[in-house]
Amino acid sequence: MNIYVGNLPYSLTEEKMRSMFEQYGEVISAKLVMDRETGRMRGFGFVEMDNTDADAAIKALNKMELDGRQLKVNQAEPRKASPSRGRW
Repeated sequence: MNIYVGNLPYSLTEEKMRSMFEQYGEVISAKLVMDRETGRMRGFGFVEMDNTDADAAIKALNKMELDGRQLKVNQAEPRKASPSRGRW
């Protein structure tokens, strides 16, 4: 299952995010989303885990406070196709 993790503190690293989720099972992948122009973290990321482990992690980590921020953790929705950006 792909898990959305939002409202992350900007100081968080992928390694720290991975270790938070590893407490609930095997993490297949953990990725923070970075801004293309600035290279700065955008405040959210995605973690992929087995469904059973993912459910436990979501229940435990959703609304948890981390560095003064309340995390938003839930099942990620499929990515929507983006419209073309003005190309004719």
